[in-house]
Amino acid sequence: MRKLIILFLLLAALVGGAVYSGLANPLIERQVAGALVQAGVNEQRADCMAGRMVDRLNVVQLWKLRQGMAPQEGEPTSGYGLGELIKRVRRTQDGEAIAVLTTSAGLCALGIG
Repeated sequence: MRKLIILFLLLAALVGGAVYSGLANPLIERQVAGALVQAGVNEQRADCMAGRMVDRLNVVQLWKLRQGMAPQEGEPTSGYGLGELIKRVRRTQDGEAIAVLTTSAGLCALGIG
């Protein structure tokens, strides 16, 4: 049991160090982009938005956004577009995360993101 606890603590330290040092950013960015594509954002725009979002939001905020994008009863499960995405993300009640998502969408749509 003691070895398991030590192994868990070591793994947590490694993951925490990777996130803190930015080594996990490409993985997190890919996951965010995938969630945006699943929501109906085209792949090129999702890649642009994910890069900006990962740079500006912490992991907890990104997780809340992903949870907010999850469909509730009666909502479409995929391909619903940016307007519906923003409506869903408002459920998180995280003003900074909402602002980053919407400005990222706008800047990336204009090609200056």
